[in-house]
Amino acid sequence: MSASRELPKVAGDDRVVHVEGLTKSFDGEPALRDVSLDVHRSELVVLLGLSGSGKSTFLRCLNGLHPATSGSIEVHGARVDLAGGRDLRALRRDVGFVFQHFNLVGRLSCLENVLIGGLGRLRVARYGALTYPRKMRAEAMAHLDRVGLADFADRRADTLSGGQQQRIGIARTLMQRPTLLLADEPVASLDPENAGVVMDLLFQVCMEEKLTVICTLHQVDLAMGWAHRIVGLRSGRKVLDRPTVGLGRDDVMGIYERVDPLSLPASTRATGPL
Repeated sequence: MSASRELPKVAGDDRVVHVEGLTKSFDGEPALRDVSLDVHRSELVVLLGLSGSGKSTFLRCLNGLHPATSGSIEVHGARVDLAGGRDLRALRRDVGFVFQHFNLVGRLSCLENVLIGGLGRLRVARYGALTYPRKMRAEAMAHLDRVGLADFADRRADTLSGGQQQRIGIARTLMQRPTLLLADEPVASLDPENAGVVMDLLFQVCMEEKLTVICTLHQVDLAMGWAHRIVGLRSGRKVLDRPTVGLGRDDVMGIYERVDPLSLPASTRATGPL
């Protein structure tokens, strides 16, 4: 890795996300059960768990895509669970989202795909990279350079490999100027080499831009290699919450055992905040 994984000391004032007693149900079936979590600035937290454990639902609750059934969600002190309309749109401008399937516009150039991330700062839609202000085009090129794809600015997005498209997706999210970045299975469709490149990029962004990153993964080794902290979910419950320093692989694998999460050893269940 090109950057240190040591987590800087954080103060209470640096708390970016505060979730208390979050429960989310769909048609009466709980997807999340009484989840509480604090995440601080410049922290990369990875959510692990079986499919259906509530990882993606948790991310979508954080930016208001899924309304909470009960509990509270704060991002920079603003109550996401109470926000609506203009307040929710303003909050989402500060929360970037990196998707598993990239969600690029394939027929557009890489540069224009990145520029789309800045549309929230403009009053009217733009069509074609040259219709954006010069400063925004320069900013977008800087983000393309950051992800190592400045030479691909004029290429159609759908001509790139999966790993390259995901890096374009990260550049687009950075163009949004978020303070919180959510990444939902960002490497699920990538080979191991490209998965490592993307995770290293997310880590660098977290540390150098002082962004808070919350990422869902299925790959335990990737989580342990890049996360400051791992949070495990089982059946919608938080069953693990520990820094990766000093955390053993067996501790993490316990969340995948097909047992009631409340019967896991106390040493592997959730601990308090860092």
